[in-house]
Amino acid sequence: MNSEEEFYDAETGLESDDSCEVSFKDALVYEGKQTSNGSAPLENGVWERRTSLPAPMFSRNDFSVWGFLKKCIGMELSKITMPIVFNEPLSFLQRITEYMEHTYLIHKACTVSDSIERMQLVAAFAVSAVASQWDRTGKPFNPLLGETYELTREDEGYRLISEQVSHHPPISAFYAQSLNQDFDFHGSIYPKLKFWGKSVEAEPKGTMTLELTKHREAYTWTNPLCCVHNVILGKLWIEQYGTVEIVNHSTGDKCVLNFKPCGMFGKELHRVEGYIQDKNKKKRRVIYGKWTECLYSIEPKVYETNKKAEKKSGGDSKKHKQEQSSGGDDADEMPDVQETVVVIPGSTLLWRVAPRPPHSAQMYNFTRFAMTLNELEPGMEQVLAPTDCRFRPDIRAMENGDIDTASREKERLEEKQRAARKERAKDEQEWSTRWFQHGTNPYTGNADWIYKGGYFDRKYSELPDIY
Repeated sequence: MNSEEEFYDAETGLESDDSCEVSFKDALVYEGKQTSNGSAPLENGVWERRTSLPAPMFSRNDFSVWGFLKKCIGMELSKITMPIVFNEPLSFLQRITEYMEHTYLIHKACTVSDSIERMQLVAAFAVSAVASQWDRTGKPFNPLLGETYELTREDEGYRLISEQVSHHPPISAFYAQSLNQDFDFHGSIYPKLKFWGKSVEAEPKGTMTLELTKHREAYTWTNPLCCVHNVILGKLWIEQYGTVEIVNHSTGDKCVLNFKPCGMFGKELHRVEGYIQDKNKKKRRVIYGKWTECLYSIEPKVYETNKKAEKKSGGDSKKHKQEQSSGGDDADEMPDVQETVVVIPGSTLLWRVAPRPPHSAQMYNFTRFAMTLNELEPGMEQVLAPTDCRFRPDIRAMENGDIDTASREKERLEEKQRAARKERAKDEQEWSTRWFQHGTNPYTGNADWIYKGGYFDRKYSELPDIY
């Protein structure tokens, strides 16, 4: 077994593992109507999605990561084991479903006639897809091989299915489609992790593909890098960085977004800046904002004029300099950042993040959307595939606040998965995916996982027993 296989078999390792102002349907709060499991009851025959979890998260302050890692210096990351309390009660399949939180941006793009305007909205969607990761330092549960997750949102006009198609390496594939056949959004994620001593860097390898049916357009892009700081000592904090290139394969338009790293003085933390160019490589719009807050677009000439004026006025003054510690063992302190974007006159608001509920900090810093992902609505048990994440006993126990049961169940499920793999090896059987097949992305030419169809026919008789 190679180190990567050991890493993803670890019991509890560090693996992986929104001017478009709208009314967010997910942001409705039904005060005083929640049941004991955090759900809201039927109201005039309509199910109201829950706005909190059944139990608050356990305090991570009672656990010392350093206590677990100090004996592991110099060892492979695959050997490091962390307690389940550092998880969050969602599977990675549910975590990637959070890309869909701001689906209204896609719907709006479908109604726009100009390709540059459509690209603006697609860019905003790509940025909004990672917004939920802000302050989310809990690690999602690794999906078991064959695990699935389904989400149907008639109010938002789409449905999604995802499947864990590979365990070594861990690959999660998903496919979302508009209920009105306006778009298809699909991709596969292969999270690669690197341990840098005080931080863990996650590279979400894989391609996102968005097809707008009416316009006969296809867009592809990859997500930025994500880094969790202070995994050993200090307060955990997250930054995203790297270049995201969105290509319209039908028109030749391109959007290049730079997710800026924190930098020496923290001035660039959370900032996103880029531009849209047409097929002739002429810059048409400049994009700027923060992935944690909002995104704007503006004419390139206006933007450059503003930047020159800013430099003349001393906008880059070093008065904001923060003292940096030279101690190698000290924590990487998160810079003090004012979560506002200075809006340049003439800018157009593309997206603004939906506010989190006031009790989010006690609920793993979940967004309102994330609060609903593991909810079992009435009648779901008879409809969902038996491999759906909602049926995982370890995640369900953790969500209910029973950490001991969650830990035992997680260990049992992982052992069951290992035993099943040994049996297949003994019988020389290959694992066969059910809903996706390995193939080639028709737009990039790269390897990808393609949805085979059929999930919503509800024929689940031959699914594996993974729980």
